[in-house]
Amino acid sequence: MNENEEFIYESIFNQVRMGFLSVSEIKENIIEEIEDNGFDKEISEKWAFENIEREFERLLEESKNWKRPTDSERLIEAFDELCKQNIIALHNAGYTTSDGEYEVVEVERALRENQVTSDGYCFYHKQDLSRAITPKDSSLYIAYQKVNNSDDNVTLEVGKKVIKVLTDKGFEIEWNEDVNSKILIPNFKWQYIYDEQKRDIRNYDKVAEIIIQKKQQSTMHKSNGGIGTKSNESTNNQNKSWWKRLWS
Repeated sequence: MNENEEFIYESIFNQVRMGFLSVSEIKENIIEEIEDNGFDKEISEKWAFENIEREFERLLEESKNWKRPTDSERLIEAFDELCKQNIIALHNAGYTTSDGEYEVVEVERALRENQVTSDGYCFYHKQDLSRAITPKDSSLYIAYQKVNNSDDNVTLEVGKKVIKVLTDKGFEIEWNEDVNSKILIPNFKWQYIYDEQKRDIRNYDKVAEIIIQKKQQSTMHKSNGGIGTKSNESTNNQNKSWWKRLWS
């Protein structure tokens, strides 16, 4: 491959291995990328499509030997648990740290519209994820903080909560409790395949939903003195009300 083909192939590799897009979506992206870079006279659609399909088939074959649960599956479980602990946890949040922080603020806005304030957030972005799909020395960095916070002690506590959940899921962690440093999961291997039947873990509406539901359950428990639950009809009505407020 020449230099331009290598550039496009790297994009193919990343998009297939990250597992967030269907083959048809990747084909559309790659053709657009070829045209935007002015490579359409030297890189054919046939070449691009063959490499996309070949890379996807290679990933499918590799997946037969993956150890279960994969690191990706355990991370998804960890992020879901963090949401239940009132921590906004976002997958593949933009391309940079600034992008990720923007996405966090959008989720926080939705929470506050429903009278909920998060206790912090964490995320990894696309550049972080690209390090986790490399064949050798793969790893993943996790950013953490609390919205509108400048207190290092608060930041430290958010980091500790994130690490507690990650270590409970069996991850090795490298972090010296420096609030200016991201949390590192060394030897993290992103192993994930696109499947239209699977939940889209980039659906940040679902993150807000989990946090709001958990907060409401906690409020209901306290209002009942920690004993018993409301009737099904009452619970259903309340669920409808928060759902309507969130997505209206």
